[in-house]
Amino acid sequence: MTKVITGPKTRWSYANVWTPKSIQGSTPKYSVSLIIPKSDTKTVNKIKAAIKEAYEEGLSKLKGNAKVAPALSVIKTPLRDGDLERAGDPAYAGAYFINANATQAPGIVDKNREDIIDHSEVYSGVYGRASITFYAFNSNGNKGIACGLNNLQKIADGEPLGGHVKAAVDFADCDDDDDDFLD
Repeated sequence: MTKVITGPKTRWSYANVWTPKSIQGSTPKYSVSLIIPKSDTKTVNKIKAAIKEAYEEGLSKLKGNAKVAPALSVIKTPLRDGDLERAGDPAYAGAYFINANATQAPGIVDKNREDIIDHSEVYSGVYGRASITFYAFNSNGNKGIACGLNNLQKIADGEPLGGHVKAAVDFADCDDDDDDFLD
């Protein structure tokens, strides 16, 4: 397995990091979509190298019962192009993304490496680093490289994704004297 720590400008989307969820009856997992700016070439290059290393380490697994393993260029890999696969979604424009998951809860800390306990501090739209691991898989005829989620470090708040805003923001402009319906 090959570990990578993403850059601090990585944005978290579909942040399901507090409670594991099952998809179509599968094992419940913690997950997050990591949106990595294409301009963060340092992180992108580390990820590409880690995918290649995971491929080389997993050749026997990828080969299975076949005579040779499929080429890296034809198997599923986790680094995806947001401009192509999420066209029309401004959060993914000019970025790559990786879906990372784990059966064990990730450790989640703030920029001072203190544990984050308040669940409202981590949401889809925050920026931070992710510790992720790449490994080969060969399951039910599907072969490729997967991405495991280890830990998360929140660096900064961001505009919430998915249209959800905090209650305090929704009611910020309301006047307490507006509707005296009890009078």
